[in-house]
Amino acid sequence: MADDFSFKIVETFGELSTSKAGWKTELSSVSWGDRPAKYDIRSWSPDHQKMGKGVTLTAEELKNLRDLLNTMNL
Repeated sequence: MADDFSFKIVETFGELSTSKAGWKTELSSVSWGDRPAKYDIRSWSPDHQKMGKGVTLTAEELKNLRDLLNTMNL
């Protein structure tokens, strides 16, 4: 079952942080299992072959997150 796992990074929009080991937390558009791409916030190894835990969002969820962040006093 794990052999069927596939992903394709369609576009990387930007980097949020970099760890000492070189892993980068990025906002990207990722297609999981040949499905339409969704927005993704996740840490990636320098070669983008390994990933950490993350969150995948639809366009509507990303807009809602943007609106929520805009209301916060950061």
